[in-house]
Amino acid sequence: MLATYEGEDGPCAGAVIGDRVYPLEALTGKSAHGTMLGYLADWDAGHASLEQALDSVPKTRGVPLAEAKLLAPVPRPAAIYCAGANYQDHVAEMNARQNRPPDPDPHTLGLKPWHFIKASTAATNPNAVVQLPKASKAVDWEAELAAVIGRTAKAVPASRALDCVAGYLCANDLSARDLGFREALPATNPFRADWVAHKSFDGSCPLGPWIVPASQIRDPQSLGIKLWVNDVLKQDSNTGNMIFTLAEQIEQLSAGITLHPGDVILTGTPAGVGAGRGEFLKPGDVVKVWIEKIGTLVNTMA
Repeated sequence: MLATYEGEDGPCAGAVIGDRVYPLEALTGKSAHGTMLGYLADWDAGHASLEQALDSVPKTRGVPLAEAKLLAPVPRPAAIYCAGANYQDHVAEMNARQNRPPDPDPHTLGLKPWHFIKASTAATNPNAVVQLPKASKAVDWEAELAAVIGRTAKAVPASRALDCVAGYLCANDLSARDLGFREALPATNPFRADWVAHKSFDGSCPLGPWIVPASQIRDPQSLGIKLWVNDVLKQDSNTGNMIFTLAEQIEQLSAGITLHPGDVILTGTPAGVGAGRGEFLKPGDVVKVWIEKIGTLVNTMA
């Protein structure tokens, strides 16, 4: 597993081996691997060097994982792409909340995946305290599987899209539901939506706790995904319930945008969000996101 942790001189890229974290730079012998972005930019060679180094890791070096301050694996992603309305059960619960009829499968309408973008300052650390925006009274949780790009991708077909993925991690797409629209404008006004206030406030994208290399996840469309608020289970699903697969998402994104190493893609959230049940986060709430074969991401609201 790959992590970024607080080193003596600032953020340091590391490999989690057993119960310790080792600096990638020391393991691979390449100074460029001191940061996660540097390592991802050299993914093919870096991953090969790391695999070779694993047989001779000095057991007395490294930082005990229990003592390490883990940071967002990619501390400041150049781009965070987020899939919207990508689990059928989530779409159904939001439609029911607004008394709308069920939507047909977008595939049958010839539709493609659609995404919005979060600011790089939205990314925050595992175990970090997230400051809820003062302007919102309806901040929601959204457990999501995230993928990190490891190879530059442009116009990549779905059949080869997963070759561009370096690895996977947990994400929480925190959303200020009551800031998503400019209420002074009528519903028919094309400028009514406010995706920045809704989705991009500081700390609105907890990431972590680490990156599991893609080689260790055989099928990203077959992973259990759960979320708890204060140990009460709210979301319980499987990534197999996505409407558009990660491969389809990469195909669509890369058709118009060049994806670069270190870019993060959030793949959508299943049913069980707060908006579907009229519940929202408050100061002191502890949110846990768990994804099978990856781990658990924990954050506290304030």
